[in-house]
Amino acid sequence: MTQKNKNIIQPLVAVIITCSYLLAGIANAEKVITSTLSTQATSSYILSNKDLPALLKLVKSMGLKPTHSLPIINSIAVNLTQNQLVKIQKTLPVKVSQNHNVKSSAWGSSKKRFQPLASVPYVIDADLVHYFYNLGEGVTIGFLDTGLDQLKGLDYDMQGRDKAWGTYDAINDTISNYDDEASGHGTHVASVAGNSDTDMYGNVYGVAPNAALVGIKAFDAEGKASYADIIRGISWALDVKDQINLRVLNMSFSAPIRSHYWDDPLNQAVMKAWQEGMVVVASAGNTGPDPMTIGVPGNVPYIITVGAMSDNYTITEGTDDRLATFSAAGPTYEGFVKPEIVAPGGHLSGLMSFDSQIVQAHPEYHDGGRYFEMSGTSQAAAVVSGVAALILTKDPSLTPDQVKCRIIAGADLALDGQGNLAYSVFQQGAGMVNAFNSLISTVKDCANQGLNIAKDLSDEEHYSGSANINEDGNFYVKGLSDAYIWDVSQPINEELGYKWHSDTYVDHFIWKTSYDINNFDWESQTEVDHFIWKTNVDHFIWKTNVDHFIWKTNVEVSTTEQISVNNWVEQQ
Repeated sequence: MTQKNKNIIQPLVAVIITCSYLLAGIANAEKVITSTLSTQATSSYILSNKDLPALLKLVKSMGLKPTHSLPIINSIAVNLTQNQLVKIQKTLPVKVSQNHNVKSSAWGSSKKRFQPLASVPYVIDADLVHYFYNLGEGVTIGFLDTGLDQLKGLDYDMQGRDKAWGTYDAINDTISNYDDEASGHGTHVASVAGNSDTDMYGNVYGVAPNAALVGIKAFDAEGKASYADIIRGISWALDVKDQINLRVLNMSFSAPIRSHYWDDPLNQAVMKAWQEGMVVVASAGNTGPDPMTIGVPGNVPYIITVGAMSDNYTITEGTDDRLATFSAAGPTYEGFVKPEIVAPGGHLSGLMSFDSQIVQAHPEYHDGGRYFEMSGTSQAAAVVSGVAALILTKDPSLTPDQVKCRIIAGADLALDGQGNLAYSVFQQGAGMVNAFNSLISTVKDCANQGLNIAKDLSDEEHYSGSANINEDGNFYVKGLSDAYIWDVSQPINEELGYKWHSDTYVDHFIWKTSYDINNFDWESQTEVDHFIWKTNVDHFIWKTNVDHFIWKTNVEVSTTEQISVNNWVEQQ
């Protein structure tokens, strides 16, 4: 708009507003007009501060999004009203410059067709990490799942470079550049972590959009697999990890537990991957909300096990978020706190071909193009896998234990209005993952303390966690106060939402990881010989069967139940 046009339009706007206020009987209309024009109009500014992370967090807390990240000069560009600019200047010492326009000789534009909004990076503050040009580049994430379609967003990164390593078919022991994935589950999960596509507003879908992706196909079109195929997939991942820098392995599936974690062959392979330097992220399972519902391999104490929360369909409103009712809860049968973390897992939009079996079964959640809406801890695990890739992009020297430590330490706890835990540690772990907090964290040695994975694998030592159960049948963590007791009689209130507080430090909340298995006991036990116990409600009874430990609850465990990707749940 030319200055001449502005000179014509602004007085007209003033006249219209003046008339409206005069009719309403407001005397000082001129003052109101001046305030309205100056505070509601936005201009683009370049803001500079040496503490760029603090500036980014302040801007985001005001519900604003920078248009440009300019870390080379410790600056951002952002559209602000005069009131917003004043608020920022009062909060932080910033240098302010007008973002002057430069006109090109010619400019063409096109409007992107409608697609679902890209919400996940915003909810977990991964968008703040992206402003520093950390997009997960240089790290490969493996998805041990149903395969991986090479759809747009999964084949190239945001700079147009090829990032797809293809798929290893562990069922048939073959490698292919392009996989015809019939299920859709693996593709959807991978897109949550690494989709480089953007929505109509230019927001990227994936948590780590420039991370390289590789599919490891161990599940058939129905989402079922055998232990042998999964273990072969893990073995292949270990064989190629150095060639393709495979640092993160996502496992969005669950199997019933039939032995101690250290006796399960699948878990042994998972532990080996962790020992060899691979960050393993597993879903907690969709079998919640009851306690002790974590399955294999989520019950492995070393790895990162992820539960699910939902933004309650309000992306920018952070006070009504809630735990998903389907999210499996701990503790594990060896007393470990699980899940360690929760992440967005409700109604997540991800890539999925229209002819995939999941789409055919639930067409109402497909957009008719390439996007499908799905809920589950599978998707939540993929979010955390993306965060792990961002952490390793920033510091490739970190071990899996240190990555786990940073993720736990950066989490946001869900608290109620009185400042108490909205959900127990066995439901939310350390809280919701926060990518930005985890990347700026310098915490070390806060995960897997007291565990020795080499001795565990060699059958020299095995471990139990810090969970226990009191005489009322409620779970607690040794070393933490009574405020952390989980009253299991209180169901999740689906009507209430909470804020996941980013200003809550969890240093005091890092529970002691393990105890010597020889000292393992549950306070309400009636028998302790050879790890046999039961609670006062006759649940969780262990019994010896040949050389394996199995248990039963009030519902008998099926010995024929198959391992599978997480079962379908309704959107939350």
